[in-house]
Amino acid sequence: MQVDFYHLTLAPLDRLLPVIADRVVTGGGRLLIVSGDAEQRAALDRQLWMIPAEGFLPHAQAGEGDDAAQPVLIAGEVQPTNGARHVALADGVWRDEALDFERAFHFFDGDRIAEARAAWRSLADREGVERRYWKQNDQGRWEQAA
Repeated sequence: MQVDFYHLTLAPLDRLLPVIADRVVTGGGRLLIVSGDAEQRAALDRQLWMIPAEGFLPHAQAGEGDDAAQPVLIAGEVQPTNGARHVALADGVWRDEALDFERAFHFFDGDRIAEARAAWRSLADREGVERRYWKQNDQGRWEQAA
């Protein structure tokens, strides 16, 4: 399984997450977006209605409809009731349940960098886990740094 750590420095989460969600869905996958913050979940729900501008990204918040039918599901806990094999940890909090997925996206900002480093180290010796660390360059493009 692959864990991608995204250090948010220039672009905010609400710009990056819809792009990743669109790529997952376009590739035939399903995504579970997890945040323990209800306000953040509501904001991400609104943002996913606007991006991508040229299309529609079907999604819902958990419990607001038929979760199993949603390609992208926003939830407060790591419970893939939509059958997702990809999980995005949007609130900067690492959860070991993410290791049950094929791919995890862990987003964090400067306020959560110490926790992200601890998660990175804790995954170093886990068999079958491939870690990648992404950061933005001065032009705002994402580069793999580790």
